Amino acid sequence: MQPVGGLQDQELTPSPAPWSLVPFNPPGAEPLLQLRADSPLASNWTVSLTRRFLDIAAALFVLTVFSVPMLAIAALIRLSSHGPALFRQPRVGRNGKLFLIYKFRTMVPPSGKTSGPSLTRDGDSRITPLGRVLRKFKLDEFPQFYNVLRGDMSLVGPRPKLPQYAAIRDLPFRPGITGAATLAFRREEEVLRHIHPSLLDAFYNQQIRPIKANIDLNYMAHATFLSDLRIVAATFLACILPEAGRHIPVARDARQPGKLDLSALPQVSKD
Repeated sequence: MQPVGGLQDQELTPSPAPWSLVPFNPPGAEPLLQLRADSPLASNWTVSLTRRFLDIAAALFVLTVFSVPMLAIAALIRLSSHGPALFRQPRVGRNGKLFLIYKFRTMVPPSGKTSGPSLTRDGDSRITPLGRVLRKFKLDEFPQFYNVLRGDMSLVGPRPKLPQYAAIRDLPFRPGITGAATLAFRREEEVLRHIHPSLLDAFYNQQIRPIKANIDLNYMAHATFLSDLRIVAATFLACILPEAGRHIPVARDARQPGKLDLSALPQVSKD
């Protein structure tokens, strides 16, 4: 077995277009990335009916077994801060279709026309005290199992992005609650805390977005039932032992070509 994309113990200098992506500049819009014609699309397992059936079964199980804890979390959110219990936001899904993602609200609602940066850094003052606990143990993600049930998402896949941060808009598979890049960058908010708010978008687009897209594309091209199980198991361990994760060394200036040391990233195997 090899790590996703065959990357191990090497230094990677991010470029705006990884090997499987090419720049796409629509008129009057921000530059995007799209799949190259010879890019690996998805393994047979990734787009199989069996995988979809397991997604539905898992979503029904979680929503049924954890319904009472989820109601308790929703009540605590309403009692501890002003605003709704659920946070809804448009994200880019399969084949570029937009859908509303559901999460437990962990931040104070915007008070005016401006809502602050779309990206969240560790220590962000907009995060509520209860929200910090929910985010630490990933409990805010529970409502996304409803998205899985609806068919918007899968258990494993690239995290669904905001339209302005979508690296690839023509993905042939569903985004996921967890995935290879999600695990590799599970300390992303701690990395972003060192970036000035005015440089967050530039840093993310130049340093993080292309690498995450490349990791996810390679994983989904070789995903199997067993590799998905490994991703789910690793995610569960990361949720119950959040302090066990390692920091990701990156350049702290979005204006410089930062480098990621892949030896510090968790290696996700493929069959």
